[in-house]
Amino acid sequence: MPGVTPGKWVRIWTQRQPDVRLDLAQVTAAEAEGVLRVGGADAALLRLPVDRTVFSAIPLYTETTVVVCPKDHLVAAADEVTVEDIAEEIVLHPLDDTLDWERPPGEPAFERPATTADAIELVAAGIGLLIVPQSLARLHHRKDLTYRTITGTPQSQVALSWPEEATTDLVEDFIGIVRGRTVNSSRGRRPDEKAAKAAAKTAKPKGQGQKQQPRQGQKSGQGQKPQAGGGGRRKAGGGAAKSSRSGKPRRRS
Repeated sequence: MPGVTPGKWVRIWTQRQPDVRLDLAQVTAAEAEGVLRVGGADAALLRLPVDRTVFSAIPLYTETTVVVCPKDHLVAAADEVTVEDIAEEIVLHPLDDTLDWERPPGEPAFERPATTADAIELVAAGIGLLIVPQSLARLHHRKDLTYRTITGTPQSQVALSWPEEATTDLVEDFIGIVRGRTVNSSRGRRPDEKAAKAAAKTAKPKGQGQKQQPRQGQKSGQGQKPQAGGGGRRKAGGGAAKSSRSGKPRRRS
């Protein structure tokens, strides 16, 4: 959606998954949830809220809310403003507004602009002010406009979301990247990779035998005496029964 900058996550993906192409599709904030519903994307970077009965979502960050104004406007003279400071100003309310309110503070305009981009043009024309998440103010930057932080307004929360029933291994990999997991992290790794790593740890080198430890009291390098039936003699000791050549134990007298 507009305002999100996924470049870092995309770079990490291409490093870790060079054989799996990652396609990015630009959508409006209002379209993002619908695209996921119809399977038009595996996951989306969107603004909350979403339908949690259908989608999983990982909140990533909360944006600062700002008011966009002409550079020569009185609002530009302050470092931060409140909703009371603009109570008598015309505040534009585009149809694609991303803030969770019925209407912004201030005086309403005669009609609502269709998009945030249209509203920016009206601000530049001196028609009114515009309240948006900071990323959208940066996205629509103009030399004749500026913005200031505004308090007392809702804030927009950006999240990674995907259909809960479509949580694939590749989606898990992307979740791991967005959450900052390292390449060696077991969470988010595909099952075949986990199995390969476990097998590598337990595998023994081919042809490598284990050394036989000498018995207690036996010097290293000293061979064991052959047992009965192997061409050597063995002393009876401790009253234990001794096997005969036939394999049957002898009776004691």
